[in-house]
Amino acid sequence: MLFCLTANHRNTDFEVLERISQAADAAGPDVLAAHDFVRGAVVLSTCNRFEAYLELDEPVTGAAALAHEAVLELLEARVGADAEALRRSAVTLSGDDVVRHLFAVSSGLESMVVGEEEISGQVQRALRSARDAGVTSPLLEQAFQRAAHASREVRARANLVGEGRSLARLALDLVASRITDWSDTAVLLVGTGSYAATTIAALQARAAGDVRVYSATGRAQKFAAKYGVRAESDLRRGIREADVVITCTARYTVTADDVPSDRERIIVDLGLPRNVDPAVADIDGATLVDLELLGKHASVPELGHGAHEVVGSAAASFTAQRDAAAAVVAVRSHIQAALEAELGRLRGDDDGRTEAALRHLAGVLSHTPSVRAREAAAEGRLDEFERAIELVFGIRVDREERGGLRAIG
Repeated sequence: MLFCLTANHRNTDFEVLERISQAADAAGPDVLAAHDFVRGAVVLSTCNRFEAYLELDEPVTGAAALAHEAVLELLEARVGADAEALRRSAVTLSGDDVVRHLFAVSSGLESMVVGEEEISGQVQRALRSARDAGVTSPLLEQAFQRAAHASREVRARANLVGEGRSLARLALDLVASRITDWSDTAVLLVGTGSYAATTIAALQARAAGDVRVYSATGRAQKFAAKYGVRAESDLRRGIREADVVITCTARYTVTADDVPSDRERIIVDLGLPRNVDPAVADIDGATLVDLELLGKHASVPELGHGAHEVVGSAAASFTAQRDAAAAVVAVRSHIQAALEAELGRLRGDDDGRTEAALRHLAGVLSHTPSVRAREAAAEGRLDEFERAIELVFGIRVDREERGGLRAIG
């Protein structure tokens, strides 16, 4: 059984999300996977959501309740006074609802900026982190891989390709009324990660001509050379000379002492945890735009051509394949058993051509029943299919194996 606990910008205060974000490194999937009722775990932590995806041993009594407590206890130990607020706001999902939610998240339909570009990559990086830790499971692997396919289909069919939705673009749209000419505006970008690359693209789309980048980790020179901007070696000097400062790093960066009060300056904080001390907003001339403010201005666009329908269809297809797995395995095992018995009688009669031909025949015979099993599952008629193969072939499907993902293909 799949399980998900999600705390995100729709159900949890930003202050709580920020505290969770600060503890995210310690809330790894390996800690959750250590529980004996957990088969696999993937943790997704972004600037506006924390989600733990688990595969549970369904026969374990109350597995979902145990998983709920395990995730909350892991986080509560790290968020202190926000623990009770987190317990009240976090949402849990189980079963097929997890698949649809994951596909929607990966497709950007649950993002602060609906249809954002970054989230699909973040979802897949979460999978790779769990894989590197050795704590994924076949069911989680296939669910996350299919989520990537769903997100690509959504972007192709919902007119999202080329629209470039991202927090960076939303932030620049929000401050555009204060900018007379982007080509004559000095911009300092703090950070060199994936969000920084997206921000550069958004600035270049507005013809920003004076862009510098600063990195506390020393990667500014390489990043600047790659994207055709200038590297800045001194943070305070860079802020002093900038009209717009945009931060998007994984660490706390800018304090009130770093920002002079000499003139008007816009500071955009795209980080969670915050990259900019909220006290910066009190500095004369400084305008602070953070994620909480962006969340209030993030419109929910109409995604044409049925983006939600695409996700729903992809999730239903995944569920049908999962449910049909046991029947597919039963049919293929039946045919393979008959094949092996016949091969045992024929081996040694020729140079292997007969065996190759029979194995090909077995594959051909297995194909159509496998397709029909998945179609029946998608139509809610899997029981009919299972009764049919039992009547015709004497094959009995072990219904306890439903939900497994072995031999799907």
